[in-house]
Amino acid sequence: MSDDDRSGERAGRIGRRWWLAIAGVVAILLIGSPLWGPRVLRRLAFFRVRRVEILGARYTAPAELLERLRVDTTRSVWDPLEPLAARVRTHAQVESVTVTRRLPGTIVVRVTERHPLALIDAPRGLRAVDERGRRLPLDPSRTPIDAPVVSAAPRDTMVYHLLGDMQREAPALYARLSSVRAAGADEIVLQIANLSVRAMTNVTLARLGDIEPVQRDLMRRQLRAAELDLRYRDQVIARLP
Repeated sequence: MSDDDRSGERAGRIGRRWWLAIAGVVAILLIGSPLWGPRVLRRLAFFRVRRVEILGARYTAPAELLERLRVDTTRSVWDPLEPLAARVRTHAQVESVTVTRRLPGTIVVRVTERHPLALIDAPRGLRAVDERGRRLPLDPSRTPIDAPVVSAAPRDTMVYHLLGDMQREAPALYARLSSVRAAGADEIVLQIANLSVRAMTNVTLARLGDIEPVQRDLMRRQLRAAELDLRYRDQVIARLP
């Protein structure tokens, strides 16, 4: 490469840097004019959308969110963002969303998803639900979901609230829970590893904690319970095989 070529390349880089610097100064000045600044900035090709980042999507396919956004390179990052957020919120897996811009040409979409808490029987097989018992658009045959199967009354939100507390505050216990089934009008049976725990539907996480000292005592005496019964206040009844 000749000296003239090198000089031309350096001049080109310097020119680009000056253009970026000038564009940045202009943008700052226009941003400070909220009434008419964004209208002017939307007309500049420098601020056309070149990239969309989707953050927080674990269960939702990014392509599904991009389809709802309907953003292409003809749009500017200075176009209103709330309509984009509103369209993403229509997805059944999305709990909340914020859309921001990162200059010069990136739209950032941060989603909070409805996490699968349990699996319930449905006409077409198992379906995932969240803490409110709302069905999620997840197919367990395609998306691995490590969650207990609930065959209690689907409208009994107390069961789902219990599982939500367990998932957040006692994840080790939640990981051992394989199923919850109805056992009467106000009773449920939780299958925790190889142990059945009978309780009322309004059982609390604190009350479930009472089974741990009982299990330790049984192990010390080399006994194994077929079922632990928490239905009676301040008592844990161990039924042996």
